[in-house]
Amino acid sequence: MTNPVQVTYGMNVYGQSLTACAVEVGRWRAVAGEIAFAWGGDRDTVELVRLGVSELITNVARHVENPRCYLRMTRIGWEVTVQLFDRSRRLPVIPSVPDGEAEGGRGLWMLRGMADGFGCERTLRCAGKIVWFRCVLPGGGR
Repeated sequence: MTNPVQVTYGMNVYGQSLTACAVEVGRWRAVAGEIAFAWGGDRDTVELVRLGVSELITNVARHVENPRCYLRMTRIGWEVTVQLFDRSRRLPVIPSVPDGEAEGGRGLWMLRGMADGFGCERTLRCAGKIVWFRCVLPGGGR
């Protein structure tokens, strides 16, 4: 893979437009994992980033009419933030306790519990939303 990371004023940034579809999830998991590793992520951090990217892209593929989206990863200091922008204004519903019998609904619930920060919000400039999570790199004082 060519170096997809841009370094700007002490901040690392990666961004890529993509089409969310099941056959591409593995590719974006791998890209995100490589970036997290390059930024100093240990095995656990890389796996969290890979899991989170899989979950976010899969949710767009399953629940959003327009599969075009934008993946952005930023590293500022010891924190990596992963954001996925899509074109649906419908925010995900995350149960307080997932239904063990349901086929879905556990992924974002698990991600929210594992990440150091998690959120979703509607975008201001265009019709859509951002779902994001944050993790602290090793040595960042979790």
